[in-house]
Amino acid sequence: MRLPRALHPAAWWLWALGLATAASRTTNPLLLVLIAAVLAHVVAARRTEAPWARGFKAYVYLGLAVIVIRVVFRMLLDGQHGAHVLFTLPEVPLPEAAAGIRIGGAVSLEGLLAALYDGLRLAVLLLCVGAANVLANPKRLLQSMPAALHEIGVAVTVALSVAPQLIESGQRVRIARRLRGESGPRFHVFREIALPVMTDALDRSLLLAAAMDARGYGRQVAVPRPLRAVTEALLLGSLVAIGIGTYGVLDSTAPRGLGLPMLLAGAAAGWGGMALSGRRVSRSAYRPDPWLREEWCVAGIGVLVAAVVVAVSVVDPTALYPSIVTLQWPSLPLVPSAAILLGVLPAWIAPPTRLPAPRPPTVARPLERVA
Repeated sequence: MRLPRALHPAAWWLWALGLATAASRTTNPLLLVLIAAVLAHVVAARRTEAPWARGFKAYVYLGLAVIVIRVVFRMLLDGQHGAHVLFTLPEVPLPEAAAGIRIGGAVSLEGLLAALYDGLRLAVLLLCVGAANVLANPKRLLQSMPAALHEIGVAVTVALSVAPQLIESGQRVRIARRLRGESGPRFHVFREIALPVMTDALDRSLLLAAAMDARGYGRQVAVPRPLRAVTEALLLGSLVAIGIGTYGVLDSTAPRGLGLPMLLAGAAAGWGGMALSGRRVSRSAYRPDPWLREEWCVAGIGVLVAAVVVAVSVVDPTALYPSIVTLQWPSLPLVPSAAILLGVLPAWIAPPTRLPAPRPPTVARPLERVA
């Protein structure tokens, strides 16, 4: 039996970003539903007992709302996308200056399917971010960031902690309303619940940043001027090299030397500049999170899922993008499905977050008297 411990938050984020990358490269509803099922299973198996760790349901509701909004706007603005017309909405006449824009009119089955697929993909991306927020503690993620990124780390921590704090504040407000017996009509729900919850969540995130600043997070030390000049030159050169390398990779007519070599050189220069810049910051981490075998496996699974789905999208894109022009039931491709199913392995690979419930003691039965 393994002892419970918290997995490194960066491993959870890499796993979730790998699944998000896979979801962004397909509109196949079967694969998207499979990714959502994998996320839900891992969250149910490895979430902690923290109040904000029970907020995955809120991301599910948000994803459903995104799908509904996407379909409704497609019906109102551009519903006719094929020959199979389902119904016709009243069309609003527009002036000639708005040529090409249509409000209302015929709504086809192809247009609804296109909106449904796009909305489902966006909903799954939100679920990936929600799973990372539920499984990984953003405050502990800050401890693992490089010292050179302490200022960005504060901003990222405050931004990432807003959603968990928002969920926790909503749970506390809902419990308080139930204890006060306020179960009447919800006509004033925005004024009585939404605004206090949003204000409380933002205040707690700002208090976190103020506490970090008061404890000296990001305190700088004196650095010689030559070392500072070298650091600035490396960081500036890395930005220029990465920009040139990105242009060389995206432009097929560019010379080969402007592509991947410049991109790798820029990344190496940026890493060196960050390492030198981190010497200006003197900070320590109390009980830093270890990066052990479980972290490598969870992060590697996310990278593997993303790599397989991206490779399939390049080799055979028809398997990931079902046809809408000619209506047909989407198929379930074997290789992407197997890669996505590998994403459920962290439910067993990641260490448990709590000890199993103890078994009830067995009561010995008295011996029967033999006549």
